[in-house]
Order: sequence, then structure tokens, then C-alpha cells
Amino acid sequence: MAADGSVVIEILGDAADITNKLKSVASGAVNGLKTAFVSVTAAVTATSAAVGVFAKQALNAYGDYEQLTGGVETLFKDSADIVMNYANNAYKTVGLSANEYMETVTGFSASLLQSLGGDTEKAAHVADQAITDMADNANKMGTAMESIQYAYQGFAKQNYMMLDNLKLGYGGTKEEMQRLLADAEKLSGQKFDLSSYADIVEAIHVVQTEMGITGTTAKEAASTIQGSVAAAQSAWANLVTGIADENADLDALIDNFINSAATAADNIIPRITQILTGMGQAIQQMSPILSE
Repeated sequence: MAADGSVVIEILGDAADITNKLKSVASGAVNGLKTAFVSVTAAVTATSAAVGVFAKQALNAYGDYEQLTGGVETLFKDSADIVMNYANNAYKTVGLSANEYMETVTGFSASLLQSLGGDTEKAAHVADQAITDMADNANKMGTAMESIQYAYQGFAKQNYMMLDNLKLGYGGTKEEMQRLLADAEKLSGQKFDLSSYADIVEAIHVVQTEMGITGTTAKEAASTIQGSVAAAQSAWANLVTGIADENADLDALIDNFINSAATAADNIIPRITQILTGMGQAIQQMSPILSE
């Protein structure tokens, strides 16, 4: 304390040294803030980019959805809701998204409707049977779905060159299609007319049922890795489309995706476990040989 009663605080150290230390602390704090800011900015940028990509996918998917639903409504009129119901469940019945289902159904339905005298309700059910048969054939026979779709579109134009794509034992000619119809008649007792696209679809269904092909897609969606993964991917595609649709039931779409993904996981995880176990056993048995 000074003689006049005032308090004097004495700071030890050189003033320049103290100043430098304070600058160092401030500089460290600033650098730390810069690093944190850069990290946060990078995270926000990455998230924004991901959201941007996702938003673009949703917008494109919904654009396709609008166009495809318009085609379904034009073709099936009052029965369009039946087709849409099939389309919304196609992820688990045929391993297709709703958009993929509608794209397929609009590819041949004009000829189908014509062969059924414009009966839109019956055409909706026959069209679903046709797409189910396509998916079953692809899963059972190993043919690409696109090749089978092209074949059915060709049948609608009385072009039978791709009949052999179905791998049912018939060549790609008009005569071979006629032979398929004749075989279907023997199996079912039903008369089939080559000039009717609906009859061709039904005849193929009869032959595939006899060969044990029918129903494989729905079964594989629940019990196999490829089938369950295809169902999950299609459910995800439906969810992406629904995000851009104010009328979509997002709760249902989310549940569909979660349930299908869980089914896929149930099929995949045991295989991974077995692979790891098998690898361990193989390494253990091979190690004496490798050591020599």
C-alpha cells in the first residue's frame, strides 16, 4: 500500500513479454475458432450437397410419377385406382417401384384393352398377372426383366421373335407361339386365340404355372437376399417419390421401406455370419499347409 493509502498492483514481467503472451493466447483462440468454423462449414456443405442431390432425385421421380399416372388414367379410366393399388404394392409382389410398374403396364395395355373389348377393370387384373408372370420368369429363369418386358411388348404388336426370351421351350416364331397356346389349351381346357393379346398373356401364365414358375417373386422377396434387396430398393424408390407428393402417405411409405429393409437384413446377416465362420475354419485347416 502506498503512503497515500492507494493500492498498487505490481505486475511481474516485461510488458512486451506479457503483450506477446496475450497475443499468443488470442491467436490460439482465433485459430481454434477458425478450425471449428471450417469443420462446421464443411459439415453443413456436405449435408447441403446430400440434401440437394436427394431433393433432385425426389423431384425427378415425382415428375416421372406425374407423367406415368396420367398414362394409367388415360388407359384405364375409372379402373385406374386398381392399377395404382397394384403399383403401390409392386415393391413386394414383383420387386418393382410404383413408377417401374406403371411404365411396364402402359407399354402393352392398349393392346390388352383392345383384346378385352375395352373392359378396363378386367384389363387391370390381367395386366397385373402379366407383370407378375414377367417378374416370376425373370427370377426363376435368370433372364433380365427388360428382355421379358420387350418380349411382352412385342407380343402386343404380334411380333413373336422374342418368345424364346422367356425360356419356356418355345422359339421366337408365330408357329411356336401357336404351339404354346395349344399346350396351354391342353393344360387348362380353355380355348386361346392367337389374335387376342389377353389370351396370349393367359396362356403364358398357364404354362408357367405348370412349370412351377408362378409365385416365385413374392416368395423370394421374403426369403432370398436378391429378392428382399430388390423389394427394399423399390420401397426406397417409392419413398423418394412420395417425399415430393403432398398427397402421399409418408408414414406408410416409411413403414414399407423399414420393413423391407429389415427383411433384407434378416436374410443377409446369417450369410455374413456363415461366411466369417467358414473363412475361420478354412484358415485354420489351411494354416499347417501354408506354414510348410
